Amino acid sequence: MTLAVRRIVAAILALLLALPLAQARAAYTQAELDQMLAPIALYPDPLLSQVLMAATYPLEVAEAARWSRRNPRLKGDDAVRAVQDRDWDPSVKSLVAFPNVLARMDENIEWTRKLGDAFLEQEPQVMDAVQELRHRARAAGNLAPDERYRVVEDGRAIVIEPAQPQIVYVPYYDPWVVYGPWWWPAYPPVVWAPWPGYARPYYPGVTVGFWWGAPVGLSVGFFFGNVDWYYRHVRVVYTNVHYYRHHYDARGFAPRAPGRWEHDPSHRRGVAYRDPAVQQRFTAAPQAPSQPREIRTETRRETVRQTERRATERQRRTEERRREVVRPESRPQMQLQETRPQAQPRVQAPEAQPRPQPRAPEAQPRPQPRAPEAQPRPQPQPRAPEVRAQPRPQPRAPEVRGQPQPRAPEVRAQPQPRTPEARPPQRQENAGNRSPQRAERRERPSDSRAERGRPPRGNDRS
Repeated sequence: MTLAVRRIVAAILALLLALPLAQARAAYTQAELDQMLAPIALYPDPLLSQVLMAATYPLEVAEAARWSRRNPRLKGDDAVRAVQDRDWDPSVKSLVAFPNVLARMDENIEWTRKLGDAFLEQEPQVMDAVQELRHRARAAGNLAPDERYRVVEDGRAIVIEPAQPQIVYVPYYDPWVVYGPWWWPAYPPVVWAPWPGYARPYYPGVTVGFWWGAPVGLSVGFFFGNVDWYYRHVRVVYTNVHYYRHHYDARGFAPRAPGRWEHDPSHRRGVAYRDPAVQQRFTAAPQAPSQPREIRTETRRETVRQTERRATERQRRTEERRREVVRPESRPQMQLQETRPQAQPRVQAPEAQPRPQPRAPEAQPRPQPRAPEAQPRPQPQPRAPEVRAQPRPQPRAPEVRGQPQPRAPEVRAQPQPRTPEARPPQRQENAGNRSPQRAERRERPSDSRAERGRPPRGNDRS
């Protein structure tokens, strides 16, 4: 009995030890990789890299999708800025700018988990499967550059990039059409329903498998990740993105330097890894408990505060030195100001001397404006030629002037005989009343007028 029990126990232990090894060797086949990568293989490389990163955190993807449904008006870079304070991985935060992609990942959360596990376990094989799908779409004539994105062949690899970095079009396509006849009957491709707001261009006689929607506006350098097709892995290429930098600043860590992307198990949120080897790789790493981790963050924050204080002290010292450099000219002035009551010659007549100086220029300019006022007066003389230049109406003037000339003598000749008849009696009465001396004075000018040939007055005629 003892030997039999020992044999049974040994067999059980052998099975238990062999089971993890068998599970560790069970990798995804090429058919399974093609099946799960079919709906995203033709995405632009930056977006594809961050979709693969976010797939390793399925619970955070579900939370981000729910947030996106509650905030449908926020899209693009505005939506990412609204969630940068959330405790999500930067790759998950970036997908908030693409609500359709995030919604599809949340609808089929099992597919998202498998995609993340395949990316963690078989990253080079995943990159090769993407390239194989792109070559098949290119051979079928459904992958060509246009105004939305560029398609470049870099050796064996096909690179897809947005035509404009700040405007990204996310395509929706039918894997049954884009890749041609499907080559894995037992593993059909994952197909999503058409997205709302997307439309397919129509060409007569041509079957198009792509649907296009409105572009997504992003900031400069929005994507921090990309794909290195030569080494067949995903890299962090740009660390100055606002949501990527803010994620590490809020936690008290410095942003990771550009290089190969590394999975952060703290955002896994308790989801088990499929491969025990991967589970051991991320759990075997020394993970500090919650309390020491808080202590680390506090110490790092304290170091940041100390560096900031040192920087402020340096700025203050430099400002004081600059002031000292500028002060040599002002210091003697301060000393002189303090000794002003002793230095009496400073309060002298130079202050009273400039007072009579402005009086002379005030009297001088007064006659100056009068001369130009008299000079421009003869300037209106050129108006005379305007009057002289009226010879044109002269022929009409003699016709008008010739008619009133004969009428003037007729009117003037009539009052002459009337005046001598009325005036003589008045003058005779006045003559009778006047003295003889005045009469003689009046008679003398009449004689002189008679001598000149002028007609005598009424008194002389009598």
